[in-house]
Amino acid sequence: MFDNSNPYTLRKEIVEGFTRYYVLFIDGQAVYRETEVSQPVYLEFLRFIKTERNLRRWDERHIEQSDLTEEMLYRRAFLLPKSADEMALDLQLKEILRRAIQDLPDTQRRRFILYHEFGLTYERIAMIEGCKKQSVCEAVFRAEEKIKKIFKKNENQP
Repeated sequence: MFDNSNPYTLRKEIVEGFTRYYVLFIDGQAVYRETEVSQPVYLEFLRFIKTERNLRRWDERHIEQSDLTEEMLYRRAFLLPKSADEMALDLQLKEILRRAIQDLPDTQRRRFILYHEFGLTYERIAMIEGCKKQSVCEAVFRAEEKIKKIFKKNENQP
């Protein structure tokens, strides 16, 4: 964000029909200095000051002027934190899924994991295992059905 103070002061003076241009600034030792400059340099300083003022105003327009409380930031969060109940339920569901996958027959478990965890296609899994694509599809489908039954069974329990 830009500083609200302008480091330069410009002035123009007409003496005996001639226009003279001056720039006033503070040097490194905090001493005011005034220097006469040419018209192009003076116009460049004017352009610089105008650009800086516009940028400062842009910042002011785009910075929120109200105080944000913790509650407001929480409401604006893209992903709200889960409650303790939701986290506990997630842990339970993950454990059920882990046990369900663990209880699958070896072939179904391997193909299910390759398909869902590693994102391999049926064709790629069939090529790795030296079998037909259809047998991989059936194994993954049967594994999914068994896992769904386990979740439905756990859903009905209190």
